[in-house]
Amino acid sequence: MKNNVNSGIEGRLATLARPLFGSRALQWLAYLGLCAAYLQGGLVKLTDFAGAIGEMNHFGLAPAPVFAVLVIVLELGASALILCGRLRWLGALALAGFTLLATFIALRFWMLPAGQERFMAANSFFEHLGLAGGFLLVAWLDLQGREPA
Repeated sequence: MKNNVNSGIEGRLATLARPLFGSRALQWLAYLGLCAAYLQGGLVKLTDFAGAIGEMNHFGLAPAPVFAVLVIVLELGASALILCGRLRWLGALALAGFTLLATFIALRFWMLPAGQERFMAANSFFEHLGLAGGFLLVAWLDLQGREPA
C-alpha cells in the first residue's frame, strides 16, 4: 500500500515539475552552468595567454605554450559542442576526461600536510569528481537518444 501512495505522490510531483524542469530552456541553462567554469577558464586563458603559460609552467606541463593552446581549444570547443548539441556526448566525455586529469594534477590533497589547505584541496578534489560525473551523465543521456548506425 505504501508504494502505491508514494507512486501517486511522486507522479503528481513529477507532473507539476515537468513543465519547468523538462523544458529545453532549462536544459540548456543546466548545460551552460555545467560548462561555465570551462568557458570562463578558456576565455581568461585566451585573453591572458601569458597567464595561461604561467599556469602550465606551474603544473610542470611542457612545452607550456602548446599545452595552453590545447587547454583553451578543449575548454571552449568541448563547451561549444555541449551547448550547441552537436556531438554533445563527445564534448561531455572530453571535459570529463580533462577534469579528471586536471584534478589529479592540481589537487593532490593527499600530499599536503593536515590543515586548512589540505581540507580545501580535498573538498575541491571531490567537487571536481562530481563535475566529471555530471559530464559522464550528459554523455550517457545524449547517447541514449541515438540509434546505432
